[in-house]
Amino acid sequence: MKKIVSLSVWGILAALTAVPAWAQEAGNRPSAAVAATPSRPTIPVWPGTAPGSEDWTHSERVTEGPGGSKVYANVVQPTLTVYLPEKAGANKTAVILCPGGAMRMLGFAEPERTAEWLNSRGIAAFILKYRVVPDAPAGGARSAGSPQARVPQRKMPMGMGKELSFREILDRRGNANPAPDDQEHLKVIGMAIADGRQAIRILRRDAARYGIDPKRIGILGYSAGGGVAIGTAVTESPDAYPDFAATIYGPSLVDVTVPPQGAPLFIAVMDGHFNVTNGCAALFTLWKEAHRPVELHIYDHGYGPASGMPVATWTDRLYDWLVARKLVTE
Repeated sequence: MKKIVSLSVWGILAALTAVPAWAQEAGNRPSAAVAATPSRPTIPVWPGTAPGSEDWTHSERVTEGPGGSKVYANVVQPTLTVYLPEKAGANKTAVILCPGGAMRMLGFAEPERTAEWLNSRGIAAFILKYRVVPDAPAGGARSAGSPQARVPQRKMPMGMGKELSFREILDRRGNANPAPDDQEHLKVIGMAIADGRQAIRILRRDAARYGIDPKRIGILGYSAGGGVAIGTAVTESPDAYPDFAATIYGPSLVDVTVPPQGAPLFIAVMDGHFNVTNGCAALFTLWKEAHRPVELHIYDHGYGPASGMPVATWTDRLYDWLVARKLVTE
């Protein structure tokens, strides 16, 4: 599991892991067909340039993370990396996995482990490489198309910023983003959520190709990726509603209005995890108030490693929940 570190927070609270300095330039504007993992196929999320970021000219950056996994920044062309279970044990359920990384990077180590675990349970997994806030290239200059090139360079605050109470976050409709008025940052969060919506559309359209049920497609995110998953779950696009959603130590990064047909929601977080804990508790409350199914696990941070989750068995609780809701068949 990943260690919590004191990290700069710029428009978002869900940063949980330190990422090494970028060691490798991925070249010019990347093709969506380039595999995130050499042995795994990828699906382009958009048919061409992703809408909303047409003027982005920066290059994707990638470095090696824990265990040889990749960490991405400056994502321009979103993709889905495909993990399919053995046909004999497949149960036709699919989960889109949204990596964490403070909306400035995407660490694939955790979703890769989860994808392999899901496959062992007969569940198809698709890791979403979504758009993030562009990183400043070497020398500090930003690309002309970068959204941050159009605003003055700011000094990034250190530490985790102001802690918000449960009531404060609830009053903000579950929005735990510490800079909810940063329009440039919110624009990128909106792009990431659009990537999540489009990923659901693609899997529903091509469900037969991947051996999945178009009515059993869920989305799960970690940390900031949990915010993307929640944003996707409260979308106003009827064709992109997930059939279930899960957030693993990730609060909402936008105001939440739970749709009348809001997806069943699974939440797991550790106690004392700064704004993340209160943000997740607020999500539980909003789902309950909307009379939609929701399950919440808050683990005592006094036990287990200092990580995003203190126990590795949250996956067992998730599977129990999926079975109980008849979202998977044993």
